[in-house]
Amino acid sequence: MGKVTFLNPEFLWLFLVLPIAIAWLFYKRNQLSATLKMSSLEPFKQNRSFLAKAKPFLLVIRLLALAFIIIALARPRSVDVTSKSKTTKGVDIVMAIDVSSSMLANDLKPNRLEALKKVASTFVQDRVNDRIGLIVYAGESYTRTPVTSDKAILLQSLKTIEYDDSILADGTGIGVGLATAINRIKDSKAKSRIVILLTDGVNNSGTIDPRTAADIAKEYGIKVYTIGIGTNGKALFPVAKDANGKLVFKMMPVEIDQKLMQEIAKTTDAKYFRATSNRKLKAIYDEINKLETTEIDEQKFYNYDEKYRMFALIAFVLLGIELVARNTIFRGIV
Repeated sequence: MGKVTFLNPEFLWLFLVLPIAIAWLFYKRNQLSATLKMSSLEPFKQNRSFLAKAKPFLLVIRLLALAFIIIALARPRSVDVTSKSKTTKGVDIVMAIDVSSSMLANDLKPNRLEALKKVASTFVQDRVNDRIGLIVYAGESYTRTPVTSDKAILLQSLKTIEYDDSILADGTGIGVGLATAINRIKDSKAKSRIVILLTDGVNNSGTIDPRTAADIAKEYGIKVYTIGIGTNGKALFPVAKDANGKLVFKMMPVEIDQKLMQEIAKTTDAKYFRATSNRKLKAIYDEINKLETTEIDEQKFYNYDEKYRMFALIAFVLLGIELVARNTIFRGIV
């Protein structure tokens, strides 16, 4: 059974009348029955019949009937609500993620790449009605996951991202990463098309100028939200590998081309963000999530099951019992 509601809840205020009715009946109790005046009632006090003792319960029945009438007037009914949603104007999103070796710097915990993967996964799960794709880039770029509505595939792809210099040449090719992302959604028919471009360095690789890529994005009406990730000052960066193939870390200054990232965002009518901690990175994705909303057409269907008839029937049965009893077995009771 669904949630019970009242169509006319104002009638429930009538319950305030019941205490008044009880008080009035108690006050008038001696006038509601026939009386016989005698010099002494002592001989009758010990001989009251069961019916005489039970007669006051007729008033209880009447009050119960009144209570059920009040509930019936309030029109109780159960409501079952079913919803049908339809995405009318969706958003296509491509996340372009820097996977260069500097993303292993541990100024974010446990490192920049792992912190990003965690936040990006939450972002993907929140965008239930949108299609999302995934681009990774370093000195080069490639499509890791095409734009898709299958969040399970996307989340698995995000989870398995790691730095691997055997797949991509090391470096930071912001221009090629952005160009690949644009190529993935330029022909999309979605209401809004956006790229979330994240980097932790300066453009030092690739054959495409990032500003040229930004102009192309603008031509196609694609917004590019840019994120610079990394703390202010210095951080432990991987600088080499030891004899066992393990990365060697060294304190290095954090360098992010914020001016370039701001230009890209401004060119495409988007925003630039700086993530200097895990908390700020999460806040940035939360803000983008709010900025780019999807319009949903939701239809709700209400199925009402009226319950007042049962209460009205009980009230009339009680009144009938009270009326019959008063005019039959209790008729001659003093």
